[in-house]
Amino acid sequence: RTTKKIEQISRFRTYVPLYTEGKDTVFRMLFGKKKNLLELYNGLNGTDYEDEEALEIYTLENAVYMGMKNDVSFLLMSELNLYEHQASQNPNMPLRDLLYIARQYEKYIKGKSLYTGKLLKIPTPNFVVFYNGGSAQPERRILKLSDSFETKTDDPKLELKVLQLNINDGKNKALMERCRTLREYSQYVACVRKHTKAEPIEQAVDHAVTECIHRGILKEFLQGQRAEVVAMSIFEYDEEEEKRKLREAEFEYGREEGHKAGLEEGIKDGLILMQKLVAAGRATDAERAVADKAYRQQLLEEFGLNCHRAEGEAKEEKLKER
Repeated sequence: RTTKKIEQISRFRTYVPLYTEGKDTVFRMLFGKKKNLLELYNGLNGTDYEDEEALEIYTLENAVYMGMKNDVSFLLMSELNLYEHQASQNPNMPLRDLLYIARQYEKYIKGKSLYTGKLLKIPTPNFVVFYNGGSAQPERRILKLSDSFETKTDDPKLELKVLQLNINDGKNKALMERCRTLREYSQYVACVRKHTKAEPIEQAVDHAVTECIHRGILKEFLQGQRAEVVAMSIFEYDEEEEKRKLREAEFEYGREEGHKAGLEEGIKDGLILMQKLVAAGRATDAERAVADKAYRQQLLEEFGLNCHRAEGEAKEEKLKER
């Protein structure tokens, strides 16, 4: 059975096109348009900028960004904004954004000397992740680079903070009221999910697009680019489903290995316990421990031999979080 799980994990890693380079998403296609992007910026920041030409798209179009292009990167009013959509929780976003922003700044200061006596000015960075996955997440959450540091410190010398916003239907209502395009994107995703509960993904997406057009949700966008949206939505769904299967296979394999290791350690602890009881002249306790599981557990704790069970449970919880 263990061999089968290893084969499953290997097969998923070989064939799942996780974050395929160059593959667009509905989110990127929608907010790659300056009008929609400016609306999203205004909604997030409580501003009312109207000049689309003041916004400069600044995405590294030909760069692989940890296996995926950044969704939207743009300059506006001396701010460098990195917006990304995520359908699964990713605690490594601060580290990913650190690598990406470093390349953006390298591009920004190209041709300028870092050895001059004059201080070089660079745009102020902002990092936002728009999350609409299936697992429960708060409406707002700050992800920090320092959470990745192996040695924790109250005063990290390098920090990067990413604002994660839950944009599932019904979440962050104030933001949704200020940004109609984001609200309707959220409604479209919810509509696709509703149809996938009863239909194959191809039919579900097609029916969701038809329903949204009828209800006036992203109507012009869906009418004008229906074929592309349908294809992208199917790809995104299939990709997320395969990633979910991969996580399940890895969890099951890890649980089996943990159970096997825990069993071996349990036997070892039991033998040590018996030796300690006999050496202490507690033969009666040893005899009772063999037949009474609860009493045996009590004795294991008494002799400090109960740590492996707690470690195994902690490892299993970590696997579940993935």
